[in-house]
Amino acid sequence: MSTLVESRLKELGLVLPEVSNPAGSYANYVVVNGMMFVSGKGPSGKPKGKLGKEFTAEEGYQFAREAAIEVLAVVKDALGTLDRVKRVVKVQGFINAVPEFEEHAKVLNGYSDLMYEVFADKGVHARSVLGAISVRDNLPIIVDSIFLVEE
Repeated sequence: MSTLVESRLKELGLVLPEVSNPAGSYANYVVVNGMMFVSGKGPSGKPKGKLGKEFTAEEGYQFAREAAIEVLAVVKDALGTLDRVKRVVKVQGFINAVPEFEEHAKVLNGYSDLMYEVFADKGVHARSVLGAISVRDNLPIIVDSIFLVEE
């Protein structure tokens, strides 16, 4: 039986991938007092390069959507259902960009827009976006997230 949020994913044509393993010595997520902290995830396929050099802001927007899908896979795996998400609380994006790049917010909108599409008003969140001179594996974006969840 499909849950409400999973029905919404199907309507959007989104399929959650298998959960990726952490890239180092840490957990994919930690839940403390109803708050779920999801470790940084990048886009599927592990593209390599910088925004403003190898990739455009539009491509970055798609990478941010892919990172959101990776995060949702972790949340579903951990909770069993995305219906246990009460709220997307906070998102922090790290954009691997050349120093001249100025469209960080536009890139991270890909993540934010997808969370709203999936969770409606519960997907609206606080966020920060930072430019980085480098990130792990030379990914174009890494996003970490905090959710309020039913324990």
